[in-house]
Amino acid sequence: VAPTTPVCEVPSSAMTGTVVELSCKETEGSPPSEYQWYKNGVALLEKTGAGSARAANITYTMNKKSGTLLFNTVTKNDTGEYFCEASNGIGLSQKCSVKRMQV
Repeated sequence: VAPTTPVCEVPSSAMTGTVVELSCKETEGSPPSEYQWYKNGVALLEKTGAGSARAANITYTMNKKSGTLLFNTVTKNDTGEYFCEASNGIGLSQKCSVKRMQV
C-alpha cells in the first residue's frame, strides 16, 4: 500500500540551546514508510558516525524509521523551512506541507 500524506509536527519557534524534536508519521503505508527530512528543500543527511557528523557540523539525529528529527541543542543556524517525505517503495512518495521553525 502506498503511503498517505504524512503528518509533520514542527515547532514554529524554539529557544536557542533547547532540545527540539520534529516528528513525521503516516499510518497507511505497507510496508511501513521510511521518512526523510528536508530543510529549505535540501535533504538532511543521516548521521552515520560521530566523525563524519562533526565534520559536516550536524547538530541533529534523524531516524528514518520513526520519522523523528531531534536537535540536542538548536542554534540560530537551524532556523528554516522543514518538511518530511514518506516513502516505502510503493506508489509515489508523499510530502507534508512545509513548516517554518524560527530559533
